[in-house]
Amino acid sequence: MYVCGITPYDATHLGHAATMVTFDIINRVWRDNGYPVNYVQNVTDVDEPLFERAQRDGEDWIVLGLRETALFREDMEALSIIPPSSYIGAVESMNDIVALVERLQQAGMTYTVDDGTGDIYFPVAQFDRFGAQSHYDRETMLTYFAERGGDPQRPGKKDQLDALLWRGERPDEPSWPSPFGRGRPGWHIECTAIAMRYLGEQIDVQGGGNDLIFPHHEMSIAHAEAATKVSPFAQHCVHAGMIGLDGAKMSKSKGNLVFVSRLRADGVDPAVIRAAVLDGHYRDDRDWNSELVAAATARVKRWRDAAAEKTGPDGDGVVSALRARLSDDLDTAGALRVVDAWAEAALDGDHADPESGKLVGDVVDGLLGISL
Repeated sequence: MYVCGITPYDATHLGHAATMVTFDIINRVWRDNGYPVNYVQNVTDVDEPLFERAQRDGEDWIVLGLRETALFREDMEALSIIPPSSYIGAVESMNDIVALVERLQQAGMTYTVDDGTGDIYFPVAQFDRFGAQSHYDRETMLTYFAERGGDPQRPGKKDQLDALLWRGERPDEPSWPSPFGRGRPGWHIECTAIAMRYLGEQIDVQGGGNDLIFPHHEMSIAHAEAATKVSPFAQHCVHAGMIGLDGAKMSKSKGNLVFVSRLRADGVDPAVIRAAVLDGHYRDDRDWNSELVAAATARVKRWRDAAAEKTGPDGDGVVSALRARLSDDLDTAGALRVVDAWAEAALDGDHADPESGKLVGDVVDGLLGISL
């Protein structure tokens, strides 16, 4: 499984948290079914937002990236995310990225813009399966490309949708040596190179937020398949929904991001954060609000009170029901209701099973990542 990680220019917000919790559940379900899991996640530690933030704050971009990456990992640990097998940055992957660009060159799937910059692009018109991942029409692609890190108005490109593979060296920007001149990689080729290096030419799941459907996953799939001639690159593309705040889209530009570290500093139990983001289907765009937090707080307390009872109802049924709900397209909201029903029964009557609380506590911790 390959999941696109953060660009470390700011703290972990709830959108990041919800996405990472989703793929943590997949990781847990696979492990529960006895599968060995090779989970790779990147960190985009070379990109414009990082440089812009560093320049704004008068800070070294490397120091900024290291600090925010450390905070992200601290937040993930607090949220009981099982760490990826490999957690890889773009900077440490530069040789792999350069090698993949060379491979695309050899396949005739690159061109250099004729303006002296040395910028190398991927010609989408030459890739037959372009669009097979998103199924968007061209107008939608152009809209998202402009909004999500693309450069549709770049002069000299053959097609507005062509993706940057290698950006030639510019003044006051970091750069690395390559056979095609100093520079740095485009965003999409970075993830492709890391995924192929650590997982091979075909993977089971490629994941991230639904804002990555296009252009990021469309382009990274195209890069991989054009280089290897192996299709599909990802057997399954899985995308988590966006998290809004009180009915409005959460975004940096609106200044309404809710940060995990701030919630933790304000005393919100990370188990409550997990329970709140799991109370909805992973693919759905959903809302974060005070009512959701209050409900999750009460739910986790009720579960812990039930687990502390000396006896409880049969726990084996809870284990089976939880597995059934999660095997049905990760129905985490249904899984929460399974535990709700057990907790209600445990708190409302006399039961004979002295191991009920421990068994349910173990399975809730193991499958949902919520410690009772």
